[in-house]
Amino acid sequence: MTLRIANCSGFYGDRLSAAREMVEGGPIDVLTGDWLAELTMLILAGNRLKGRPGYAPTFLAQLEEVLATCLDKGIKIVTNAGGLDPAGCAAAVHELAGRLGLSPRVAHVTGDDLIGRDLDLTNADTGEKAPAPPLTANAYLGGRPIAAALSAGADVVVTGRVTDAALVTGPGIWRYGWGPGDLDPLAGSVVAGHIIECGCQATGGNYAFFQDVPDLAHCGFPIAELHADGSSVITKHPGTGGLVSIGTVTAQLVYEIAGPRYLGPDVVARFDTITLSDDGPDRVRVSNVRGEPPPGTLKVAVNYLAGYRNTMTLVLTGLDLEAKARLAEEALWARIPRESFDSVDVTLEDGGLLRITVMDADQRRAGRAFSSAVVETGLASYPGFYGLTPPGNASPYGVYWPVLVPASEVRPRVFLDGEEVPLPVDDEQAPSFADREEIPPPAQAQRATNMGASDVPLTVRTPLGRIAGARSGDKGGNANLGVWVDTAERYDWLAAHLTTDRLKELLPGLAAYRITRYELPNLHALNFVVHGLLGRGVAASPRMDPQAKALGEQLRVQPIDVPATLLP
Repeated sequence: MTLRIANCSGFYGDRLSAAREMVEGGPIDVLTGDWLAELTMLILAGNRLKGRPGYAPTFLAQLEEVLATCLDKGIKIVTNAGGLDPAGCAAAVHELAGRLGLSPRVAHVTGDDLIGRDLDLTNADTGEKAPAPPLTANAYLGGRPIAAALSAGADVVVTGRVTDAALVTGPGIWRYGWGPGDLDPLAGSVVAGHIIECGCQATGGNYAFFQDVPDLAHCGFPIAELHADGSSVITKHPGTGGLVSIGTVTAQLVYEIAGPRYLGPDVVARFDTITLSDDGPDRVRVSNVRGEPPPGTLKVAVNYLAGYRNTMTLVLTGLDLEAKARLAEEALWARIPRESFDSVDVTLEDGGLLRITVMDADQRRAGRAFSSAVVETGLASYPGFYGLTPPGNASPYGVYWPVLVPASEVRPRVFLDGEEVPLPVDDEQAPSFADREEIPPPAQAQRATNMGASDVPLTVRTPLGRIAGARSGDKGGNANLGVWVDTAERYDWLAAHLTTDRLKELLPGLAAYRITRYELPNLHALNFVVHGLLGRGVAASPRMDPQAKALGEQLRVQPIDVPATLLP
């Protein structure tokens, strides 16, 4: 028995035709969509303050094209597009269905919204206290409320903030009846959910070796064929572009994670136990995932408004770029003192882009007072002066602030067509996180360390990316950088040579940051967490690349001495 779970959205703004493509492209049992990146909750909060919906209306645009077909074929629809208002989103689904002459049973899940609760606002990453009251505060719920909604007969399930993987774990619990103690199957479903949650990133999108991906312009979205033991096969509909390979699946597995223990509300999935194997063209089997009991806390995504920001970008060309940058700054701060702002970031990017970002509680000071001062220097600055941004007003910005709350204090609720559905009480209780039986890490490969002079291999200086793939992203204020290779021999070399110190040598911009390295030999991968690189998170980061998406490619282009025997 197989449960075919398809994804049709990896973020708020993904391809609108994807739902129709997945429903019409071949057999599926469940259609899922992920709309809620960390930034999205802040975007939805801003929409709500302006009188707009607190949910993702693009979900309704997709639903309109497929709802009738899904009801006819018995395809369940599960989405977190409810955002800050799952009840409002469910009502909008009913209204849409009425216009289409359809009568689906629509469930929504609440309980994640903790605004108004007396929360401990200690940052889970830094230990700091939040300096402002929360604008939003949403706990990451798991898959059990989704399973309860499906068991009660829901055709469409709309949630607020749940873990991305819960969109797969919930249907798995519903179909296979996993209890809290079924840790390995639950962990396998979490891994499958993590793989398909970002849409085309599992099928060749944003892939380091993109030249190997056929017809990426028409990339198909991923499908997880989930089995009762938690194993899965990752695939896509036939005839679609893209690629499902061990490489594309590995790239997504190392995306936005930290250590081998992947914590969640249903289970802790051990990423160092995952086995990947070929299962045919565009099919990768995921098996042997081990699970541990979930922690006694839930992560809560808090956002607060921090002030106003403005960025002006100047272009430097020709000779003496650093001297020109100094002159541009001197001219600007002579007109509006640098110390008058709460925060200033000045970055000279490769290619001669001088980005000056100011942040301040005063909207006027960070607005025209700043941007006009930059423009005023135009005829009294460096030769070749021109800018990419016209003078403009400041915009409000928010800060993402992760905190923890006891799981026992969060009570999910499920409503089906407006009537509350009682959540089942599990007779089976999972062992506690504190009393868990440790799963030992897999044995590490032995690496040669005492080679004689005659044993030193001939090396070739080449970009690291000729043998290693990478994918990077954001987790709050931290950047995640996953690096992988395709053979055990290459991994042994990579793990021995790409230390945190070597990473800082290759990317000097990381030298000031604390970096934690994790080894995943089963995936032939390393994962680096660069603590604090993104400051207060994507919404507040002054970086041109605020989500660290390019960090992996910046590493891959760096030259490094590689044994000739390891090169293609």
